[in-house]
Amino acid sequence: MTAEISVLVVEDDPVAADAHGLYVARTPGFRVAATAHSCAGALRALERARAAGTPVDLALLDLYLPDGHGLQLCRTLRAAGHTTDVIAVTSARDLAMVRQAVSAGVVQYLLKPFSSAALRERLDRYARYRASLGRPGEAVGQDEVDQAFALLRTPERSALPKGLSAPTLETVAGVLRAADAGLSAAAAGAAAGVSRITARRYLEHLVDTGLAVREPQYGQVGRPELCYRWRS
Repeated sequence: MTAEISVLVVEDDPVAADAHGLYVARTPGFRVAATAHSCAGALRALERARAAGTPVDLALLDLYLPDGHGLQLCRTLRAAGHTTDVIAVTSARDLAMVRQAVSAGVVQYLLKPFSSAALRERLDRYARYRASLGRPGEAVGQDEVDQAFALLRTPERSALPKGLSAPTLETVAGVLRAADAGLSAAAAGAAAGVSRITARRYLEHLVDTGLAVREPQYGQVGRPELCYRWRS
């Protein structure tokens, strides 16, 4: 029986960390080894696992952590002899950051917000990549090496819940992120150029993925209106 791939979730927001851990636990062949909310916490978890003889296989790593940057953490763990692979899970879209991630040894780069299906696809590809390099000995030739690396690539678009599109999701997320206060679905829709009903679907998806929070806003009369705000 093939051993499960152990995963360290590194995410400073506890709600998002719980969501990512749940996604991992629901993916066959994977298990959550530990959860950390900082660079220091991640290093401690990796050291404990190595000392116990069960080194962590993979880290889901947010790049913006309270005590340092995720890419610096990558360099630190390599210097300390950890061989844990890293999938960056981040909202950082800067291309220079992506280049730095590649140079730091990040095997995949997944942008927030994302769906459980998108993460599962990356995890499945990573599992196939590990399996392709699991036998002892040397590669038969260049084709075998190329096929192993190709398994990490994702040419198709990331899966989102039915009816949602990535460009609109990015627009609604950008509107919410830029807002100084909570927004109603109507206000978010007007700013994003979509209907209130459409905006609500995207806002609810952001809540489900842990990137936004939903809270009632009480007025003087009538039922309270639901407002959404980006989780800082």
